[in-house]
Amino acid sequence: MDIDLLAAKSYDGGQPHDQFRWLREHDPVHRHPEPDGGPGYWAITRYDDVRAISRNHAVFSNEPSIMIGDVPARDVPISDDKMMLMCDPPKQTQLRRLVSGSFTPRAARALAPRIERLATQIVDEVAPRGECDFVADVAGELPSYVIAELLGLPLDDGRKLYELTETIHSSAEAVGQEAQIAAGIEMFSYAARVAADKRANPGDDLASTLLQSEVDGKRLTDMEFNLFFMLLVDAGGDTTRNLVAAGMLALLERPDELARLRADVEGLLPTAREELLRFTSPVVYMRRTATRDTEIGDQAVREGEKVVLYYGAANRDAAVFDEPDRLDVGRTPNHHVAFGATGAHFCLGAQLARVEIDAMLREVLLRMPDLELTAEPEWLPSNFISGPRTMPVRFTPGKRTEAAA
Repeated sequence: MDIDLLAAKSYDGGQPHDQFRWLREHDPVHRHPEPDGGPGYWAITRYDDVRAISRNHAVFSNEPSIMIGDVPARDVPISDDKMMLMCDPPKQTQLRRLVSGSFTPRAARALAPRIERLATQIVDEVAPRGECDFVADVAGELPSYVIAELLGLPLDDGRKLYELTETIHSSAEAVGQEAQIAAGIEMFSYAARVAADKRANPGDDLASTLLQSEVDGKRLTDMEFNLFFMLLVDAGGDTTRNLVAAGMLALLERPDELARLRADVEGLLPTAREELLRFTSPVVYMRRTATRDTEIGDQAVREGEKVVLYYGAANRDAAVFDEPDRLDVGRTPNHHVAFGATGAHFCLGAQLARVEIDAMLREVLLRMPDLELTAEPEWLPSNFISGPRTMPVRFTPGKRTEAAA
């Protein structure tokens, strides 16, 4: 079996489950090479290993990065500022606490009516047309709007900001490193303008809250705010957008399960949502770095070595899930790791994402009953985030509901 978990082509059409399956069965702690002289990393594909490593941040750290590639030292500015996702407790806990109130189950439930209205408006926009790009016009709209509202930004800006994160997440071989760098600079420039505006005109929004908050008696630096802003825009869209798009594609390819779900949308939506999260696993991986010599299974891992957790592989582990390659919208129990495993680094926005997913899937399932593809989807050329980039569809035109804004 040829194993290449870094090439963008391995993720064209979804995650490389044939490679994952072989690795789980033959080499679950696999030494994977890196190009251009990189040191390589351990690819982890078994469910139990992914969970155990995720819960042990003392031995498997998020620092210096959750991405496989290392930034050359000459390109790193002299600064101690870090993105929350690339910190461990206690620093990570302090930063997480600044925004956690906006992402609790209670907060997510409070936002549900507004999110449902936005989902209705999104389908209203495409309903009379009878055709659309399902990613750009449906799946991608809601999370962009929601994070824009949370940050106190114009809704249309949320869409533009996501386009930047899509470029950042694409492989350098697909979009070019210069385009990735330019997208990052543009994101930071936008964040700096937001910071200046919110400092002068604070509001009841997450950006204003961050700028007025303190960690160890100090306000966030400009760079800390920029990094936090990028994380919220990025993480606020990826799971929902790619789950709704890839999830609907998976259902369209399995008409029996789609019909089963449509026959009982309210009854099956909770289990269907969790099954689609397991089945599509929008976040491909997260990296950890060993803080000391240790072992994973019977494999010795040395201090400083990279350990990469493949969530899509863990979510198809036959030792945990019966018939793991079969989509079952009624599957229960379903202890997937699409949001990461339990522990300090479990996805902060998991509950909000679930509310968004339910709202968008409900609208699509109930109001676009004969949805069908008109061309093969084009997938995001990324080994980090999995989902279609374009997905042309058609359906019988419908009427607007004129949902209240």
